[in-house]
Amino acid sequence: MLKIGIIGLSEGNGHPYSWSAIINGDYDTKLMEDCGYPVIPAYLGANRDTLGVDCAQVTHIWTQDAQLSAKVAKASLIDNVCDNMEDMIGQVDAVLLARDDPENHVAMAKPFLDANVPLFIDKPLAFSWEDLEYFTKQVAAGKFVMSSSALRYSAGVQSMRDQVAGLGKIELAVAVGKKDLRKYAIHYLEGMFALLGDPKPKTVRHMGPSGKNTIYIEFENGMLAMVHVFMDIAPGGELNIYGQNGVLQVNHGGAYPMFRSHLVETVRSFTAGKPRLDFAITRNVIAALIAARESFENDGRIVDMTKVLS
Repeated sequence: MLKIGIIGLSEGNGHPYSWSAIINGDYDTKLMEDCGYPVIPAYLGANRDTLGVDCAQVTHIWTQDAQLSAKVAKASLIDNVCDNMEDMIGQVDAVLLARDDPENHVAMAKPFLDANVPLFIDKPLAFSWEDLEYFTKQVAAGKFVMSSSALRYSAGVQSMRDQVAGLGKIELAVAVGKKDLRKYAIHYLEGMFALLGDPKPKTVRHMGPSGKNTIYIEFENGMLAMVHVFMDIAPGGELNIYGQNGVLQVNHGGAYPMFRSHLVETVRSFTAGKPRLDFAITRNVIAALIAARESFENDGRIVDMTKVLS
């Protein structure tokens, strides 16, 4: 049995509740109703018969608040609440860093990477060049670092991979989604990159004001992409791929199936001792996100990715 520790929470992110329940295979129904994220007990209840990931258990938890840690532990059936996150070292086989505030990832990851504990980090891995460089160097030194958006494993992306070839030469990809550049653009970028075979970006430009983000990407293979991330649109999103021979409209499906597939892939990676997702792919996606931030902060200047990713 793989023993996993989980660390969180960050504002607006209930992953320690949901990820732990999905892996552990059960949860306290009454306590989960009080988790503060109504969508979580809804999709857990609708999929209760598929909960559980073979040969893995979330056994330890730490959050920034002891009472909150105890609350998550009781709801998601986690046996051990840690006073300090470092207390997990030597007690678990791997760790899920379930916070989605990227500016805190390096500080929280460092003790585990220094101790050679395999680490999955919630999206986005980084939001600055300095932090991305830190993780790149850790991977080069042989450390286990894995990070991705669950949208990479959505039903739409997985089921439509074979259909992309039938479109002929891809000319344009367009993704639309809600919320912000910092935390949520990574979803729409990663779903797009994954379906397109993870092409390497050549240039990135941000257009539009904050809250109405448009990311324009030119890939090395000549394909173009636009990712629109708007705060004040209705929930939902879409991904359309336009080729010379046809158009593909992607329906990603519900949150629960992609979360479970994501966690299964992560546990398989922990068990194998090596991420099943090449870090170079993650680096390309995160670099595109950071380049969009850089472009936004410099009045829409085009960022040359050939220098960044050389």
